[in-house]
Amino acid sequence: MAKKTLLNEKEIFIILNRLACQLIENHQDFSNTILIGIQPRGVHLANRLVQVLKEEYQVKDIKLGKLDITFYRDDFRRREDPLAASSTDINFIVDNKNVVFIDDVLFSGRSIRAALTAIQAFGRPKNIELLVLIDRRFSRHLPIQPDYKGRQVDVIKDEQVKVEWKENEPRDKVCIVSPDV
Repeated sequence: MAKKTLLNEKEIFIILNRLACQLIENHQDFSNTILIGIQPRGVHLANRLVQVLKEEYQVKDIKLGKLDITFYRDDFRRREDPLAASSTDINFIVDNKNVVFIDDVLFSGRSIRAALTAIQAFGRPKNIELLVLIDRRFSRHLPIQPDYKGRQVDVIKDEQVKVEWKENEPRDKVCIVSPDV
């Protein structure tokens, strides 16, 4: 497997700050906004964004939840191995709130479609937006587009975009992984 670095730690930090500023512009004090990290990989990005919003921009009282979409996916029964679900942690009602889904990579759009279905168990949001670190724009199966994106990339179908966070890897990094030819 060939691995090419797309974003390094400094570039990710800059993007996180830009995304935080865009959220502040659109949501001001966050009193009517809920951030939802999509399990498993969107949670790392959501936690980082909340950290930046609190430490760099002094935004207080941010509501953050985690949403597991495992059994809402349209492909979960097609796999050979049984799936292991992550946890959902949403201890508030989303009725009439602005919800921002957060995920690391937008690829086919199927995860977001599953999240749209799953969130209904917690109420009816006023508005739903999507924030992603990486938008793989030419790979959609569904007509889903991000409202906020860190970087847009064009990769071929066999290539994979891998986001690494220093919480479980040596450093923050985004790579494009290509199969050996």
